[in-house]
Amino acid sequence: MNTLEPDPVATAAEPHNGNGMRARLNWLRAGVLGANDGIISVAGLVIGVAAATTDRTAILTAGVAGVVAGAVSMALGEYVSVSSQRDTERALIARERRELAEDPEGELIELAGIYQAKGLSPATARAVAEELTAIDPVKAHLDAELGLDAEDLTNPWHAALASAIAFVVGAALPLLAVSLASESTRILVTFAAVLVALVATGSVSAHLGRAGRRRAMLRLVLGGALAMAATFGIGYLLGVSGI
Repeated sequence: MNTLEPDPVATAAEPHNGNGMRARLNWLRAGVLGANDGIISVAGLVIGVAAATTDRTAILTAGVAGVVAGAVSMALGEYVSVSSQRDTERALIARERRELAEDPEGELIELAGIYQAKGLSPATARAVAEELTAIDPVKAHLDAELGLDAEDLTNPWHAALASAIAFVVGAALPLLAVSLASESTRILVTFAAVLVALVATGSVSAHLGRAGRRRAMLRLVLGGALAMAATFGIGYLLGVSGI
């Protein structure tokens, strides 16, 4: 249920804040998404089963199976998504190297134009472009044009691992709530615990995305509540019908 897939081209164009920053942000993004998915998907699963039966073993079996399947799915999805992003970044770097080899003067003019567009005078922009090109032309163009650092590319293994671990951590909350609460209160306790957790992860998501916290939290809470209500209704109907 990964709802915030990274756009390879858009991500490649974002400025970075030093070596390792992109990797850390990638871990955080994957972790928050994994936790949200773990909370919502496993909560919906165990509440649906709990609505159909009071058998604790059946509920836990379904929950554990959902945790394992979800963690694998999230890890695989992140790996494929971030691998595509990394391939795009490598292709952009290769293209920049090729263009520098084929037309160094044209690339120098282009780099000077970038700095001139940022407000420098033509003479200063040209001087800056020449100085940066003399140090490392590829790095200069990647930074100015694409916000990329060839030594700080995203790592699909890191994203996959962060997502899988976060999914398990997030999924543990509804699983513990439904298993520790009494038979008469397990659904309400799980529902309440999940909503509180979604408020917290929604706040973190908004902070990472520099978005409004209230809207982000409201989206997650409403989405999670609808998911749990739907699975409860389906489980209840199946339990009543005896299917």
